[in-house]
Amino acid sequence: MKDNICNIGELKMNNILRSLLLVAMPLSVFAASGPAAAQTLDGVELVESGKLTYGVAASFAPFEYVNEGELTGFDIDFIQAISEKLEIELLAMNMEFKGLIPALQGGRIDIINSAMYINPTRSEQVDFVPYLKIGNNVLVQAGNPKGITGRDDSICGMTIAVTLGGISESQARADNDRCVAAGLGEVKVLTLPTAQDSALSLSQGRADANYESTPGAVMALEKTDGIFEIAGEPFEMNTQIGIATPKGSTELQAALAAAIQALVDDGSYKALITKWKFPESVSLFD
Repeated sequence: MKDNICNIGELKMNNILRSLLLVAMPLSVFAASGPAAAQTLDGVELVESGKLTYGVAASFAPFEYVNEGELTGFDIDFIQAISEKLEIELLAMNMEFKGLIPALQGGRIDIINSAMYINPTRSEQVDFVPYLKIGNNVLVQAGNPKGITGRDDSICGMTIAVTLGGISESQARADNDRCVAAGLGEVKVLTLPTAQDSALSLSQGRADANYESTPGAVMALEKTDGIFEIAGEPFEMNTQIGIATPKGSTELQAALAAAIQALVDDGSYKALITKWKFPESVSLFD
């Protein structure tokens, strides 16, 4: 009977967590993208004429995920608002995150709209139109049974759940190198396909902590009352994310920047931040 109760409880937990997650281009371009700037893709060569085809890896709530068979999340709402400014139809292509840049370089998509962190390596391969800055939190089980105090020496010797290919994986691996060099114990990096899986592994005790984006941490606490808590302070708070475009696609970049500026000017950008309960600190334009 005890085993049956445990299984039911675990099933309930799984369902809760599944429902939870069902969270550079020069700034001078934005400065030149005021109300008079062109919000059009006329003259821009697109994969499919009359449509803006974007690649997305719908595994990173609350930015992009699948709920009842439909793409949803901040980025999905954001690109829809951009398309309305540009007066163009959208075509989404959902794929693995690691396939996004190759798809863009191979001409199969026009842009990447998938909360892509801007870093030097990616900037050598694609250009970016930045639109948010976010950080990360250390998420632990409620009650913090392992006594983790943040992204510090307390995570040495622990298992950290991260989303495969995301910035959190790079951060956790850097922490492992630091901990090993200091003789404080190896950090086991548990890479999982989606943010959903990372949260689930933490709730089940397969991981001791989860590196989660600041918006994702807010969503986790709200949707799973009493299951998680945040340990320590947010870290790397000024990491920018952006829409990726092919290298040198200046007309496309300018049009996207103009549309984003228009959303800032009419209040839509701030409204989306509020809708998805992101902290105000994510805004690049205030």
